[in-house]
Amino acid sequence: MDVLRVSRILSRVATFAILALAALAITAPFLWIFRGAFSASDAELYKLPPTFDPANLTADNFGQVTDQVPYFRFFANSIVVSATVTAAQIVTCATAAYAFARLRFRGKGVLFAVVVGSLMIPIQVTIVPLFLVMSKLGLTNTLWSLILPGIFSGFGIFLLRQHFLALPYELEEAAKLDGAGHFRTFARVILPLSGPSIATLGILCFTYWWNDLLLPLVMISDTERQTLPVGLVLLAGRFSTGSLGTIAAGIAMAIVPVLIVFLAAQRYIVQSIASSGLKL
Repeated sequence: MDVLRVSRILSRVATFAILALAALAITAPFLWIFRGAFSASDAELYKLPPTFDPANLTADNFGQVTDQVPYFRFFANSIVVSATVTAAQIVTCATAAYAFARLRFRGKGVLFAVVVGSLMIPIQVTIVPLFLVMSKLGLTNTLWSLILPGIFSGFGIFLLRQHFLALPYELEEAAKLDGAGHFRTFARVILPLSGPSIATLGILCFTYWWNDLLLPLVMISDTERQTLPVGLVLLAGRFSTGSLGTIAAGIAMAIVPVLIVFLAAQRYIVQSIASSGLKL
């Protein structure tokens, strides 16, 4: 019995040590960024190994960010694009996922295979045709060229479909007995039970479009209409001669909103994974 207890203690200690090392490896780059944002000298950021000495701290780097680029304009553009795409994806992905999970119609399997297959195609393959389409529509150099390509998501449809399949069919049958149609069942029964999965999709979608660099770089040429990732690149300067402290301050300011959203809603991701499973 003592041997079993010792074995369990050692197992817990080993697990804790592994998780602690993993957490340190993940958080170390963020700590370095925030340390660099308050660094009084760029020389400290070139030290190897990196140091986290609290001496010589300053907040001047944050002022330099707003002086060098229209940072708050970039911030507002990113908010508009990310929030609009997230709201649109929640609507389109939820309705499409409900159709794939609950409705019967000809060609459903083929259509779902196309949706899943779209996940295999990187955006680099479609970026040129997408630019030509937006150019023909006269939407280049506008935020619509960033919003419209993201309103549908194969991953979002797949994620919510998995969750809808895990919900008991008895709930839907009870709603039908009460005279509810598909739309009412979807709105009154399915959606209220899908909060964790929908929140997970919202978090992942917002984070992806908040960090997207390629699409704004291709579609937008006007500096005032750029999003935050491109604005952070501008901080580096044309020949990468920008101050590392200023760049770190800009990155830190960009990380904070997403970090707050993720920390506030991370439990929904765990609940969604636990409830959706891997049922195909």
